[in-house]
Amino acid sequence: MVKKTDRKMERTRRHIRVRRKVSGTAQRPRLCVYRSNTNLYVQIIDDVAAKTIVAASTLDKEIKTKYANKEAAKELGTLIAKKALNQKIETVVFDRGGYIYHGVIKELAEAAREGGLKF
Repeated sequence: MVKKTDRKMERTRRHIRVRRKVSGTAQRPRLCVYRSNTNLYVQIIDDVAAKTIVAASTLDKEIKTKYANKEAAKELGTLIAKKALNQKIETVVFDRGGYIYHGVIKELAEAAREGGLKF
């Protein structure tokens, strides 16, 4: 009998495996991405102090596209970069959250880089 793979569990395993190595500090915080079926969420986190410094999502008023698609990812990437630069954060560690680096995640990362973040 062939067992069906649980995609959510596989993503969680990948995220845990990456989180063993990736950690954010005050000088270089972690840019964490979460993708649901309907929205995208991004946080910049200082793991040493266990604090969220900056957060943005497609639910924010500044984002015109309210779905988890590539256009919304571009808008969200530029918004999080703008908010981070206002907090004087220039370099971050990118945590893709166990998601494959293509599509929405790739667009978000490239837009954040174009917005001024370095990673």
